[in-house]
Amino acid sequence: MAVELVRGQNHPLPGARLEIRVSAAKPVIAGATLNDADGRMREAGWIAHPAEPHLPGLEVSRQAAADHRLAVDLDALPGEVHRVNLLLALPTGVGGPVSFGAVAAPFVAVTELDGGEVASYRAAGLDAESAVVALELYRREGSWKVRAVGQGYSGGLAAMLADQGLPRAQELAATINEAVAAGVARAVAAPPPRTDEDRARRGATVGGAHGVAGGAGAGAGAGGETGGAPGLGTPDRSTPDRGGSGSMPGASGTEPPAQLPAQPEPGDGRISYEHPNRSSSPQPSGPSQSSGPSPAADPPSTPGEPGSDGAYAPVAGDANGWSMDERLYNQIWNMFEDLARTVAAYRSAVDFAESRMEQELDKVLSDPRSRVGPAADAARNEARSKHARLVEQARAVLDRDLGQLKAEADVVEPALSPAYARWDNPVWHAYSTPMETPMAMRLGDLSLPESIGLRIPMLVRLPLERGLWIDCGRGGSEESSIVSSDELRRLAAETATAIAARLAAVYPVDDFTLNVIDPAGSATAALAPLLESGVLREPPAAGAAGVSAILEKLTQRVDLVQMAVRSGATDALPPDLDTAEQLLLVHDFPHGFDDRAVTQLRYLADEGPSVGVSLLMVADREDASAYGPVLSPLWRALMRITPVPDDHLADPWVGHHWTYEPPLVPRGSQVLTQVLHQVAQARRTYGGG
Repeated sequence: MAVELVRGQNHPLPGARLEIRVSAAKPVIAGATLNDADGRMREAGWIAHPAEPHLPGLEVSRQAAADHRLAVDLDALPGEVHRVNLLLALPTGVGGPVSFGAVAAPFVAVTELDGGEVASYRAAGLDAESAVVALELYRREGSWKVRAVGQGYSGGLAAMLADQGLPRAQELAATINEAVAAGVARAVAAPPPRTDEDRARRGATVGGAHGVAGGAGAGAGAGGETGGAPGLGTPDRSTPDRGGSGSMPGASGTEPPAQLPAQPEPGDGRISYEHPNRSSSPQPSGPSQSSGPSPAADPPSTPGEPGSDGAYAPVAGDANGWSMDERLYNQIWNMFEDLARTVAAYRSAVDFAESRMEQELDKVLSDPRSRVGPAADAARNEARSKHARLVEQARAVLDRDLGQLKAEADVVEPALSPAYARWDNPVWHAYSTPMETPMAMRLGDLSLPESIGLRIPMLVRLPLERGLWIDCGRGGSEESSIVSSDELRRLAAETATAIAARLAAVYPVDDFTLNVIDPAGSATAALAPLLESGVLREPPAAGAAGVSAILEKLTQRVDLVQMAVRSGATDALPPDLDTAEQLLLVHDFPHGFDDRAVTQLRYLADEGPSVGVSLLMVADREDASAYGPVLSPLWRALMRITPVPDDHLADPWVGHHWTYEPPLVPRGSQVLTQVLHQVAQARRTYGGG
């Protein structure tokens, strides 16, 4: 029976393999320290943290996040370990709250492998503290217990680690914070939360995924050095979004979406820890109990209604929202979350099977008397057979869940609007300029190695709140290294054109203006559709003079709008000021840029999005290495995407390396040219252009 602990209270643990789940109002760092019988850390290697997430028996997230799932195997801990402390800390240097007193108290729960809660604790009563030991798992007379601690530290991570006896605590705390700060640009942001109705419906639609999702965590991934990644933004909580503008956070700390008025927010902020892929009915634990007929094998006769096995036939827009645009947006997020977690469960089950086999084989080898002979051979064969059965059962569950998600994707994809659809979707052939700005725009596709054939649309909120960087360097990934430099730059320019064209197509008439810098004219062929159609109203700026002129114009616009907003005098803006959303496409950076131009570009990247000026750069970071670390903040401020498929994105729970596929137009297709001509024609007919 689950208990809700108060500070100082303890509770016995039912087994060795557990999860610790964390829910916080804002992104936090989650880690775990190992302590001896005296409560001391013996060395820096006795802590699992974002920079070093794996220890024997422990796995934590590489990211700061609002939600974490930590994997614990008490039997795998070193024999001299008597305590495991769960550490939570607010990240420094990335914005956000500086103390736990400024946010809702974090909630932690210890669960079994099937998700059943053992004990929970809300770390309330914190004030100026920025780090806290929330729980400890401790060994007492051969058995393990959990105790609610709630010990806070106003000195942050360094003070916490020093209190546990670590000599160089300040240095390790700095390493952890640097790893988190460097990763803010890389992660896919946390999805919108689900209602009870969502959980029930999708629990029946997608099969259960069993096993520990080894070391979950949401929020930020690896650093700008490896590439800032786009974030799948979440709707703004403050007001219901009816297709208008909204924020597009690119990393952790995003706000959840607006909910329907009939669905009030929980009064105590407590999060449901029921796995979204599990139905509410009791399920047997362990992957070995998860096999069975696929829910897709006997679909209901009526779409959206449960069949005899409880599965729902996929329905496009089957999510909460004010409009179909918002419902599809949330449904795509649900699919992304389901795929992330079902693959995490599969990988965890495989890891468990391998760990169990290794332990059993080690046991055979540890006794010299039983290393050889028929008994030893039988024990080895049994261990390997058991491993194969567990992996086979886990794969069956994964295939069942992937089948359901594939069926849902097959229904959702044809129903998408142009803003969410791939270029090969027939919806583009019926394109007409929109009357309102959509919530988001498709920036590509995401997939995992286990989900061959299943791609989840990667959506970013509009208007863009972070710039984009298309990495045309060959050293960024294995995929890019096998493509010639010229081909990679051509693909990068075409990707930039496809994204700019999509932005022009999803905004209403005269609500979007495109500006292009191509100093050497090396992207003339790729940019031709934008210029020939008239969507790009002026030729790309060329040479140092052209670069300077366009940067000066846009920085002046940012300054004027910022001053007008701050003073509440937006009606005093010059009548000739273009108030449409601006996109500056910079090709072949840093060619044609001097120190002043670089400074202006950094200013636009930092300040522009808040007043409607966004940046889209095509660049090889190596080409800009002469500027040294001065450009590091620029790269971290931008969301890195690639012109070839690349697995540089991290998810918010378990740090999956998602493969990103750019939104390139199919070779030989004329859809982009046709859409651009329609956009330009609408501007001439209804707008001022």
